[in-house]
Amino acid sequence: MKIICIGRNYVAHVLELKNEIPSSPVIFLKPKTALVHQSYPVHYPEFTDDLQYEAEVVLRISKNGKNIAERHARNYYDKWTIGIDFTARDLQQKLKKQGLPWELAKAFDGSCVVGDFVDIPKDMKNVPFELYQNEEKVQSGNTDNMIFSFDKIVNYVSKYFTLQMGDLIFTGTPEGVGPVLPYDELVGKLNGEELLKLTII
Repeated sequence: MKIICIGRNYVAHVLELKNEIPSSPVIFLKPKTALVHQSYPVHYPEFTDDLQYEAEVVLRISKNGKNIAERHARNYYDKWTIGIDFTARDLQQKLKKQGLPWELAKAFDGSCVVGDFVDIPKDMKNVPFELYQNEEKVQSGNTDNMIFSFDKIVNYVSKYFTLQMGDLIFTGTPEGVGPVLPYDELVGKLNGEELLKLTII
């Protein structure tokens, strides 16, 4: 199983982190050890003082494929959920200044959580999703605001990586990313349905 992540896919989030709007999807990977089931707590890493949440819509790949045409991409994923891409922001900024890859800040053990997967509706447009931190809404996104659509992402990723059943694609986070602290409770909703709930320790 691969965990494929798309960075900088919402304009407002790109601007809040003072990055350039990309002309093609920004891709990075996480290993299987990055994935934590939501029934388990997320441990605050010792190597960061600025662990941040990034809520994202996550696709689950349902069929193997390579060089998938955009018009056929919808046939390759069957379920979705909301997930969190945890980022050691201070470490990421240090790595970026040195021109180094992000993996230490993005792909560490326990750096992502996914909620319960549900069937994808026929119309994937204008679908809202939210993240709550201690019952306060901290992120609010909508699939209409993605720079690169789900099908474009699958098409682009499959040019470089063979997609396999069970692979996960994190499709990017909207604006509003921010820090978490131990004992915080995070709740994620997709299309009004609560699918994710976890605690930081």
